[in-house]
Amino acid sequence: MYDLKDKVAIVTGGASGIGLATVKAFINKGAKVVIADYNEDGGKSVETDLKSSGADVTFIYVNAAEEKSVENLVQETVKTYGRLDIMVNNAGIGVLAETHELSYEDYHKVIAINQDGVFYGAKYAIREMLKTGGGSIVNTASILGHVGEAGAFAYNASKGAVNILTKSLALEYADKNIRVNAVCPGYVESGMVNKEALGDFYDGLVARHPIGRLGTADEIAHGIIFLCENEFVTGSSLMIDGGYTAQ
Repeated sequence: MYDLKDKVAIVTGGASGIGLATVKAFINKGAKVVIADYNEDGGKSVETDLKSSGADVTFIYVNAAEEKSVENLVQETVKTYGRLDIMVNNAGIGVLAETHELSYEDYHKVIAINQDGVFYGAKYAIREMLKTGGGSIVNTASILGHVGEAGAFAYNASKGAVNILTKSLALEYADKNIRVNAVCPGYVESGMVNKEALGDFYDGLVARHPIGRLGTADEIAHGIIFLCENEFVTGSSLMIDGGYTAQ
């Protein structure tokens, strides 16, 4: 098992949701964690809170859609901690729209963050991992990278790409001791996805999950930790979806 104690991890989208749960999960394993996020105020607030409880964390601003920003993120991480062992490409967005009304700008924004951001994160993380003898990359894909959803064309396209590029990277770097995997969450409880916010639509989402509820951010983070710790897993897309895609 890959020991996470004192390993250096970057989590993009680390200031909230699945990203924040993953940051905390790494901290509990004794890792040093970079909280990378577009939300500067939120990221700094999380950094302050976690540092106050003794965690070795650093906030670094990143725009996952911009290559130079991601390159800077990795460079600053190595400058701070001396190395990079784990890259979690988690930042993502979604746009719901009828495809015939979807603007190129909205389509491209989803692709730029969800798909290009994974490319940039992997590219610059791998450069550092090659120097130190290996590492682990985990990409946040989705159930919607495996099954379609009406009105989610751009999101489907981006997450489907994440699943297949994960396999491509895993094959390319397996002999370099760099493992690449993906997590594929079902619908997860969040500030925007809950009964109070969505009403009857929320009940419809729950009904799609045979297990009878939505997931939690901690459950997805647990999967990310597993993919980092288990050294025989690479090229995998781990479904954490309450049975959604088993139907």
